[in-house]
Amino acid sequence: MAKSPSPRSRSNKSRRPRRSPAPRLPVLDMASLTREQQALVDAISSGPRGRFSNSGPFAVYLHAPGFGHLAQQLGGYVRLGTSMPPRLSELAILCTARFWQAQYEWVAHAAIAAKQGVKPATIRDLQAGRTPTSAPRDEMAIYAFVRELYATRRVSDATYKRVHKLLGDAGMVELAGILGYYAMVSMILNVFRMPVPEGTPAPFREANK
Repeated sequence: MAKSPSPRSRSNKSRRPRRSPAPRLPVLDMASLTREQQALVDAISSGPRGRFSNSGPFAVYLHAPGFGHLAQQLGGYVRLGTSMPPRLSELAILCTARFWQAQYEWVAHAAIAAKQGVKPATIRDLQAGRTPTSAPRDEMAIYAFVRELYATRRVSDATYKRVHKLLGDAGMVELAGILGYYAMVSMILNVFRMPVPEGTPAPFREANK
């Protein structure tokens, strides 16, 4: 009679990490790009980011370079060209990545947010879905704004005014634009199952579908 697996072996098996679902788009050969695709690579490399990485949203953009060119222009501006303090804009991006559970976006921007001054405890709380109660007031205002907008698809006057005192009219437009752009990026990453860099654990549990 075959022996049933021991409780320890069953426990070890349950702890094995799930395999991430396979990406839905092939990785394009950088040596075999079309003229339009190479133009997109050159535009990103010569823009404010300073380099092109054939991964994440850029790898997706290559499959539709006309769309990708316009998208990367907006992305370069909302990440690096707005009047918002980078610490606050990166916090807003992390809130968006957490809402969508966009694996690649979180991995990329958690590191950037830390460099811009977002505290490790705040980043851990956001990743876990907790309110970052130890965050400074300006970050809490941004967090409350983003949470309310995503939960209700509206923002109350009180929440709006709290952030408006920090950012002014132009900054409010830019904040809404940052959230919209990175929501789009999150959808792109999730639809096409773009993986995190090799050797990097996924920050969120992935349902294999």
